[in-house]
Amino acid sequence: MRTIEWKDGTVVTIDQMRLPHEVVFLKMRTCRQVASAIRNMKIRGAPLLGAAAAYAIALTAYFSKAEEREDLIKEIEESAEILRKTRPTAVNLFWAVDRIIKKAQETSGGAKAVAQAIVDEAQKMADEDVQVNRKIGEHGSKLINDKDVVLTHCNAGGLATVDYGTALGVIRAAWNQGKNIRVIATETRPKLQGARLTAYELQRDGIRVTLITDSMVGYVMSKQLIDKVVVGADRIVRDAVINKIGTYTIAVLAHEHGVPFYVAAPTSTFDLTRTSKDVVIEERDSREVTHFHSKRIAPKGVKALNPAFDVTPMKYVSAIICETGVLSSTDFERI
Repeated sequence: MRTIEWKDGTVVTIDQMRLPHEVVFLKMRTCRQVASAIRNMKIRGAPLLGAAAAYAIALTAYFSKAEEREDLIKEIEESAEILRKTRPTAVNLFWAVDRIIKKAQETSGGAKAVAQAIVDEAQKMADEDVQVNRKIGEHGSKLINDKDVVLTHCNAGGLATVDYGTALGVIRAAWNQGKNIRVIATETRPKLQGARLTAYELQRDGIRVTLITDSMVGYVMSKQLIDKVVVGADRIVRDAVINKIGTYTIAVLAHEHGVPFYVAAPTSTFDLTRTSKDVVIEERDSREVTHFHSKRIAPKGVKALNPAFDVTPMKYVSAIICETGVLSSTDFERI
């Protein structure tokens, strides 16, 4: 089942803040509705943010009353700006917006022709995402051995993409090949994507999963309970991988304990014109840390730090798995 779909002018997607206890679908008909869902993490996961952004601009084009091409282009550029302000770190969103804008500008004809081209391009991008993730799974599964215990962080599964997943796509592909693997998933504070989403996906697919708190990673590695680490990415720059907060800690621990640390991500996540110092790390509301389900868990007045992502230097990355293959450290240097 696809996480997001276009249905005759309505974008339908799963509300990820309601999982795992409720499966609720959002039905959105404006760019602002999609932008709000992204900002509030009802839609999350780097590849899914790209697809959602493309569909959001498609909604603007689909419902536009513009009769002149120039007026439609102006409308979609305004929508693009709304989307760019939602979440600053995951590059797939920006990549998708730029691709849709470019398609609109290159399409000949009037407003109706441009609008149809935008809708078609958004659908094409969603379809491509499914195929790309399956390729990532195919390449990455070769790194997973029978009886491996694989640790993953946050959620880089079908819920973070249009379908199938990146890090979980690797795990899913290995499982489908008959490899008797097991997964250890971190809970991923403060939004608990690992506990709520990754555990949900793996259990649904019959893949054995054990949940741990983020602070248990050092313990399980010291006990030699982990064979491989596979995580996703929100942006890959020349010198680092930017991913969910806690990834850097896991990478350092994996390096210390001799555990391979793999990153699974599509090439749309690559931002090789930049280095880590150029990336804005999203700082979210401190109440996500001081509160749990709207109930305060910290003393009133206590300050909290809440960066959504951290930076893992490339020296800790064993390989990057993308749709074109597995990139080693030598490949990093060449790129």
